[in-house]
Amino acid sequence: MQSMRIAGMAATVAAGLWSVSAPARDPGAVLMPENAEARAFQEAVGYANAVIAGDTIYLSGVVAGPAPGESDLAPGYERAFKHIAATLARAGASWDDVVDITTFHTDLAAHIEGFAAVKNRYVKAPFPAWTAIGVSRLYEPTAVVEIKVVARKPAK
Repeated sequence: MQSMRIAGMAATVAAGLWSVSAPARDPGAVLMPENAEARAFQEAVGYANAVIAGDTIYLSGVVAGPAPGESDLAPGYERAFKHIAATLARAGASWDDVVDITTFHTDLAAHIEGFAAVKNRYVKAPFPAWTAIGVSRLYEPTAVVEIKVVARKPAK
């Protein structure tokens, strides 16, 4: 009986008789880069620095890696965490409001200690959830980590 009900709903959706539409996103809730070159790139690829939905702030991943001539990864991590802090501030939040961090590492075992040292200068107790994932590569060829953050807007 259950499978017949599901099949019937699927046929109704396929026939276009029943539709679900997502609510339109408030355009003021989308944060794009202030830098014209970065904004043009993000518009061409199709993503925002952050999207605010209700009281939740979703940041796009921020990559970190060494700049030309750098052998230490810490300055790259520092730049990424400062960039995230600036985006959070534009959204009306701070690192204190972060509830979830997901990081993607090209060499998790080799980089986690140095990464965590920089992260811990920004992220304080009570700590957010954090998932660290090892990956074979990132979109930016020189990047060693990508950091994705979800925050809650603080109560006024």
